[in-house]
Amino acid sequence: MRRLPALAAVVLCASLGTSHAQDNIPQPPPQPPEAALAQAAESKPIPQDGYTAQEIVNVAGNFFGGASEGLAKVIERVFKQQGKPVAYITGEEASGAIGVGLRYGRGTLTYPDGGNMPVFWQGPSIGWDFGGNASKVFTLVYKIQNTHDLFQRYPGVDGSLYLVAGVGVNYQRAGEITLAPIRTGVGLRAGASVGYLHYTMKESWIPF
Repeated sequence: MRRLPALAAVVLCASLGTSHAQDNIPQPPPQPPEAALAQAAESKPIPQDGYTAQEIVNVAGNFFGGASEGLAKVIERVFKQQGKPVAYITGEEASGAIGVGLRYGRGTLTYPDGGNMPVFWQGPSIGWDFGGNASKVFTLVYKIQNTHDLFQRYPGVDGSLYLVAGVGVNYQRAGEITLAPIRTGVGLRAGASVGYLHYTMKESWIPF
């Protein structure tokens, strides 16, 4: 019976020692709220219901400042060839080339459920692209299951450029994923641009 207090003291000391040792174990630094939000958005599954053609015409028209006949025809053509987009990107880009050039852009990826996140893109362009310009671009996004699927290189599909009434679209493709950037006015780059664009979560000035 006399050993119980001594045993209790040993157990208490051991418990305190274990607790103290656990307190000394280094803990990972807390993740910044912005990083946590970006990580959550990157892994976010995207609803696959997609947008209707009329929804895209309305959104694109508001983005460009008016739903022209040319814009409606371009969107109609893309829907006939690709179907409903599961997301879209509204953004601006700067580019210019006579032979070989560069293109940089930033925008917002938007999902049908109202979610969105910032995206960036950069890359070389090859061909007789006219003008150094800064312009708006509205990109339809096809066949991505999660946001992180977007972040890769997309070569331009040669011969996919389609122009009508001051509005143009071409396709960029990586595996099953297709992007259809739509440009108007000064943003048109009438030529055989067969470079690629690299879409990223963070802004980068390295195009390669």
